[in-house]
Amino acid sequence: MDLPRSFVIRESSHRIHDPFTSEKLAMLGQALRLSPGASVLDLACGSGELLCTWARDHRITGAGVDISTAFIDRARTRAAEVGVTDRVRFVHGDASGHVADEPVDVAACVGATWIGGGVPGTVRLLRQSLKPDGIMLIGEPFWRRRPADQAVVTGCHVESVDDLLPLPGLVEQFGALGYDVVEMVLADQDSWDRYRAAQWLNVRRWLDAHPEDELAAELRAELHAGPARYVRYEREYVGWGVFALMRR
Repeated sequence: MDLPRSFVIRESSHRIHDPFTSEKLAMLGQALRLSPGASVLDLACGSGELLCTWARDHRITGAGVDISTAFIDRARTRAAEVGVTDRVRFVHGDASGHVADEPVDVAACVGATWIGGGVPGTVRLLRQSLKPDGIMLIGEPFWRRRPADQAVVTGCHVESVDDLLPLPGLVEQFGALGYDVVEMVLADQDSWDRYRAAQWLNVRRWLDAHPEDELAAELRAELHAGPARYVRYEREYVGWGVFALMRR
């Protein structure tokens, strides 16, 4: 049970595995007005930056679950680096079936709603771990601009234009599921650049060090075509944000 090796290679230098900068992650923590001792569950936590920095800056406690052994190892290392090993813990496992032993103040799935089969299923999953007055965090992409044709859709790494909603539609979806949107922090093109462009350097460094690896041809082709595809399509058409929800 693990992530594909190619994914780990692409994001080998990333602390945040989404188009979110450390500044935006800090902004989100501040916007939520987290109280010392608040409990946080982060499903598909990646390398643990949310839990580690919020434990350091806001004195929260928490647990993160991720399917990647490499990312969980990095999360534990990061917790030690910032001195919060007594406040957060990380579990290697399938986040799609994980429910907290006790209800938490904040339940998050930031950028991985595939664990619930989409937004509605992920909301149902997180609700099982959340206190009645708690805050749910969902990180999700949306259309900044509606694609004019299927070439744009494919260039944005989705199969159908209906796979993403425009921002108003996404916010309305949260309402239809019975939640108030009480905060949001959105990625911008600069934070998208930092996420995607860092992948290109990671891949190039890996290719230089592993030219004979079985993945080399695939990742070389990806690096050859990826930057132009990104600036032509994804950068222009896809937005992303983290939305804070409270049950009505």
